Amino acid sequence: MMDVDERPLRLDVDDDGAEEDEAMADRGAFERHYADERSWEELQEDESGMLRPLDVAQQQRQHRKRMAAMAGPHIQRGIIRYVYVLLDFSRAAAEMDLRPSRMGIVADCVEAFVREFFDQNPLSHLGIILLRNGIAHRLTDLSGSPETHIKALRSNMECAGDASIQNALDLARGYLTQIPSYGHREIMLVFSALSTIDPGDILEAVQKCKEANIRCSVVGLSAEIYICKLLCDQTGGIYSVATNEAHLKELIMEHAPPPPVQAEISVASLVRMGFPQRGAEDAVALCACHREVKIGGGYTCPRCKARVCELPTQCHICGLTLVSSPHLARSYHHLFPVPPFEEVANMAVANGRQSISKNCYGCLQELPTPGGKVKGVRLACPRCRQHFCFDCDNYIHESLHNCPGCESTSISSSQPSQ
Repeated sequence: MMDVDERPLRLDVDDDGAEEDEAMADRGAFERHYADERSWEELQEDESGMLRPLDVAQQQRQHRKRMAAMAGPHIQRGIIRYVYVLLDFSRAAAEMDLRPSRMGIVADCVEAFVREFFDQNPLSHLGIILLRNGIAHRLTDLSGSPETHIKALRSNMECAGDASIQNALDLARGYLTQIPSYGHREIMLVFSALSTIDPGDILEAVQKCKEANIRCSVVGLSAEIYICKLLCDQTGGIYSVATNEAHLKELIMEHAPPPPVQAEISVASLVRMGFPQRGAEDAVALCACHREVKIGGGYTCPRCKARVCELPTQCHICGLTLVSSPHLARSYHHLFPVPPFEEVANMAVANGRQSISKNCYGCLQELPTPGGKVKGVRLACPRCRQHFCFDCDNYIHESLHNCPGCESTSISSSQPSQ
């Protein structure tokens, strides 16, 4: 017979590890999934309601479909926009279903949106309004300085009380009705709560926004709410609900390009603008926007000779719109956009050629091929027929606004032959 050691087996347990396990067990379901890999994000629901593995190509097609719905040929767009961003910083923004919290992820997304907004709309103005404790507080005025909005937002990261959509709409409408007639008035509400605490009839506030030609859009973080959907339907805006952090950023960034202008409120008008010159670095002058003496830099209004710090802006003395020629040139891209790229379906023979390029014309990365390791869609410019990847397609249409294939073709054709 074999001798069996009957002594109890001692297992050394790390106290710190045990405390972490207990802390993990005490967390809610929405907090635990950040410590582990979220496997359900690899699934998607098909047309029959069944869960299927996530298809990268199908996901890219859905993104292009959403972007195509916002764009199109011969669509008039407003390049001078006045936008108020309404942020719900009520107690609902402290929920931790988004890491680190709804308020934290919204602040990050809005910071990226502000920078992209002024890059896409250099002639436009933006302001921020916070919703908390049942009131609406104007955080920043309408201006063209992205750093001013970002600094003010980061210094007011507090959430408390309830949100009031009516108070926010009334406050934003009061400022937007004072802008010039050539400006396009917009409101974007990022809403976290499931209810709104209003002192009066919110339907009346929605009707007043509609009469003032203010386009209202809502990005929700909780669920679809009737009053938000009604607000967007009545004013011609877009209502969407985010499912995760990446989706939230994508929905917010979709509002950076100028939206199509409604035909019934589109009125052609001439806008008087001034192109000021930058002052000498050693010049001393009174700044009209800050009302204090500053040394060096600044711009001089060509009409009243007042000094301003940055462009674009409106002269605080004579009211003339002051811009620079690069700002005007960047806004020109929205009027004549790059045509949408076409998906290359037939990999064997594309566009009458027996072989297709293996690398993207823009970034030189490998393109998707049948049976290859790279997944996704392959896209082709309808003019130059060069092939691009999905990331280059987004960069060309959202930031570059010029097709590299078309530009290289035009340059080579303009050069004289030797």
